[in-house]
Amino acid sequence: MSAARKSAPTKAAQFRVAEGEDPWTEEEVEEIRVELQAEIARMERAIGVAEAGLQDLFADGSDGAGRDPADVGSSNFERDQEMSLAQNAREMLEQAQLAFRMFESGDYGVCESCGRPIGKDRLQVFPGPRCA
Repeated sequence: MSAARKSAPTKAAQFRVAEGEDPWTEEEVEEIRVELQAEIARMERAIGVAEAGLQDLFADGSDGAGRDPADVGSSNFERDQEMSLAQNAREMLEQAQLAFRMFESGDYGVCESCGRPIGKDRLQVFPGPRCA
């Protein structure tokens, strides 16, 4: 058989598993791909919503001139909350994007800190690149 006709290893065969675990199946791999892509899209939408909320809060003005101090405090709290939500969504998006890049390169499921395989069950709950 010529080298050109040899088939490349499947995506599932590329991913390492923790000791005692069954190898990844093609169905599991496809499920992870779909979930990672959905998580990236969800986080991008969440960031858009949070940033739109921030724009609305900043457009309302928060200088406090002539406003009740309680209203100013409430507006500041709401703005800080929206900023925190937006930052959290950005961090989660970065993790999902990193996991997807690792997935595409075949390095998915390997802890970037210690280099050991991350358990499949843990990855199916949270696809982050670290085992701890």
